[in-house]
Amino acid sequence: MTSPTFDLGPQALIVARLAHGVTEEQLDGVTPCPEYAVHNMLGHLAGLAVAFRDAGHKDLGPTTATSPGAVVPDIEPGWRVALPKALDELAEAWRDPAAWTGATRAGGVDLPGAVAAAVAADELVMHGWDLARATGQEYEPDPAALQVSYEFLAAAAADPSRGGGIFGPVVPVPDDAPLLDRAIGLSGRDPGWKP
Repeated sequence: MTSPTFDLGPQALIVARLAHGVTEEQLDGVTPCPEYAVHNMLGHLAGLAVAFRDAGHKDLGPTTATSPGAVVPDIEPGWRVALPKALDELAEAWRDPAAWTGATRAGGVDLPGAVAAAVAADELVMHGWDLARATGQEYEPDPAALQVSYEFLAAAAADPSRGGGIFGPVVPVPDDAPLLDRAIGLSGRDPGWKP
């Protein structure tokens, strides 16, 4: 069995706190992801929390088979309760060493368990930043999750078969910029983005 190398719990809690801080008036606001308003970003977070929870449990099915680009996500009634619950369940699923062994699936892509955990960390870090920027909230990601996200994005950006970043062309950021800004740039986002 592979032991978990990081805990998704602290970053999941940060995202849940950011979601709690979103006001009703902010739901239609723009985000760094041009196709997503705030309510779509929250819907995406809810969907990915369930998908990666199920991926951690190796409970493969519709939640883990759907590509994130298949539909524009949205929030559902009760999201203020459902999202934090799903984020907590996601973190708990990846505390089990069995989640890190063998293969699993998320977003319709088959992945080794440890890689899926890194993707989950990256999703939580990047979309936490998206949500914070879109709603004017302070954001300080969990240091361990940020490091995992940065390493994952750097490896993807260096892979010539990808032709750049995972989410879009890499945005150049100075080498001495904070780690979060460098990760944001690797993700194809502008660290200086404001609504």
